[in-house]
Amino acid sequence: MNHTRREPMTITDVDFTVVHQADARRAAAKSLLLVRLTAAGNVEGWGEASGSWRDGELAARREALLPVLLGRSPFDIEELLLLDELRDPALRSAVEMASCDLIGRCVGQPMFRWFGGCFRRRVPLTIRVPSGPTVQVAQISRELAQQGFHSQVILASGEPEQDVRMIELIRRNVGDHIRLRLDGQARYDLHTARDLCAELEYAQLECFVDPLLIMELHELATLARQVNVPIGACRALRSPADVLLLARLGSIPAAVLDVQHVGGLTSARKCAAVAEAADLSVSLACGSWAGIAAVAMAQLAAALPVLRAANECAYETLNHHLLLDIPEVVDGLVAVPQGPGLGVRPDRPQIEQLQAG
Repeated sequence: MNHTRREPMTITDVDFTVVHQADARRAAAKSLLLVRLTAAGNVEGWGEASGSWRDGELAARREALLPVLLGRSPFDIEELLLLDELRDPALRSAVEMASCDLIGRCVGQPMFRWFGGCFRRRVPLTIRVPSGPTVQVAQISRELAQQGFHSQVILASGEPEQDVRMIELIRRNVGDHIRLRLDGQARYDLHTARDLCAELEYAQLECFVDPLLIMELHELATLARQVNVPIGACRALRSPADVLLLARLGSIPAAVLDVQHVGGLTSARKCAAVAEAADLSVSLACGSWAGIAAVAMAQLAAALPVLRAANECAYETLNHHLLLDIPEVVDGLVAVPQGPGLGVRPDRPQIEQLQAG
């Protein structure tokens, strides 16, 4: 029998693109980084990360990263994650995402196979409603509910009275059947957060995530022991060790794992394993809007039975994504793409347009 030896798959190129999305509400622009890895045969893998990326720094980043990636196998994820050039969690997350996409495309399998197989074919989403005037936020929340999104994340304004009015108005508009998660965005001191929780006891919040200015788990646990509203942690969770500390503290029942904050899909999977062992309520989150990271999150969520709550996705992803293939969303459940890698293709003309913009 003739066995033809196949050459090992290795990375042959890396490319960075910064795209900018106009934000009419803030008269500003949201930028994010797209990472494209290439292997032999021009097979490509894509990753995405949000942040304050500048076009002028891309050449230097590529010059620093290309020599250490050339000839490296994308299968060597653990080794890749330890590179000094990928110390930044956002960049590390995007490069790892592109590596996983590249692996799936080369072997002809969807990304969830890499993470343990398909436990669920549809992943529940909770949509992060963009901040704005109270009436506008409540209107968007109602529209999302009408579209079947029965789990939503509301962003705290930093003004307790305004937050109470906003939650009251949203509850009047959508009723009690919508699950609401309030993201405090680390805006309040302990005293103010405690008083705000007392005002919101009636609101049946799923949880109040990151209410404190000090993003430290011991402080968050102190608040959780003093209030009746369930408290959740996100921004203070950067590694499996942080999730273990969360479990040991005992009073914080919900862990929201932002894939970018924890440094990538592999780290998020490890964090979820710790949360499962500790019997914590755990979900994933994706803060960027191009759709690549959101699909990667869904691919990981498809393979994790431990996820109990809906997984957070940016509102902008619904209407301003940069994908040619749009996963079907019905009643707040996104169908996990079954094609190789991510199972979706980036919209290159639109990317070039936003890059120029």
